Amino acid sequence: MKRSSFLYQMSILSALAALPGSVKSNWLSELSNGGFPYKLKPVGRCLELEGYYVWCNSPILGPDNKVHLFFSRWSSAKKMGGWLNGCEIAHAVADHPEAEFKVIGTVLPPRGPGFWDATTCHNPHIQFIDGLYCLFYMGNSNGKTDTKRIGLATSKSLYGPWTRPDEPLLQPGEAGAWDDHCTTNPAFVKHPNGQYMLYYKSWNSNDYYNSKDPSIRGNRKYGLAVSDRLEGPYKRYLYNPIVDFSSTGNNNQFEDAFVWMDKGKFKMLARDMGVFNHEVGLYLDSSDGVHWNRPEIAYKALKDYVELPPAPAHLKRYGRLERPQLLFVKDKPAYLFAACQGGKYETASSFVLKIT
Repeated sequence: MKRSSFLYQMSILSALAALPGSVKSNWLSELSNGGFPYKLKPVGRCLELEGYYVWCNSPILGPDNKVHLFFSRWSSAKKMGGWLNGCEIAHAVADHPEAEFKVIGTVLPPRGPGFWDATTCHNPHIQFIDGLYCLFYMGNSNGKTDTKRIGLATSKSLYGPWTRPDEPLLQPGEAGAWDDHCTTNPAFVKHPNGQYMLYYKSWNSNDYYNSKDPSIRGNRKYGLAVSDRLEGPYKRYLYNPIVDFSSTGNNNQFEDAFVWMDKGKFKMLARDMGVFNHEVGLYLDSSDGVHWNRPEIAYKALKDYVELPPAPAHLKRYGRLERPQLLFVKDKPAYLFAACQGGKYETASSFVLKIT
């Protein structure tokens, strides 16, 4: 990196560091139930694929006026845990958000031995940035959590071809840091001032491997890394994590963030991991993208939108809407896409809600 670019980037990070603290205090008794400032109407399931679990559905409106959906899928023979050691990212297209999606094919398969994304490709998040379609994703090299890394594939067309990086976009923190285990679950915003802001989930390896409670394997939090170039390098915000619910008790955690800007303000959707319960979604907002207000309920449990059959015994996360992603039409949120277990094949699919 040029010295001028480095100094510019460090000045940005220093300015951010001077701001007050992030979401970390014990405020549970003060939480409201206001939440996401839109009403949601269920459309229903899509991408129920025989022989597959479907997860992580990221939509975008293409120049052909079709809805393009980039999603994770893995063989149903691997059960729910197959996302970690055999997942690929595929592409589907529909004439409009409530129409049938037709699968075009695989976009990013695992690349095999020797690559950082050798054994899985997961967590797709699609955006159009600087004239390129940018597909942020997570890959790993050993089928385990400790090699999960965020990467960025790019293309001039939603139909490809896609150029993959030789190295991840962001490595974990140093040993002992809160984020030394992995980088995963990407969210991304290009700030109007030209900054590139990468949000990521991680946790501490010692907490993961050496917890005294076998039911607790680390505490998921979110950090921020900033660059003055899309391709990086990305520098961590000095006072990460920026969203941390561990001090609220009960091992409350945070994951599946989706971040966007609206009228100069940052907004975030995420899956709840204990703040209210484990079935709803969270909504937060921020004036700077670093310091986030107290979460409110964004969306409800799946059973509050549709009648559900009894949970199959092999689906332990049944009834949740996870990994929320928004489809924008004319720069406004129009549909919420989420992942959920169940469906006619008793695996997992996408679920769509219309924003009214």
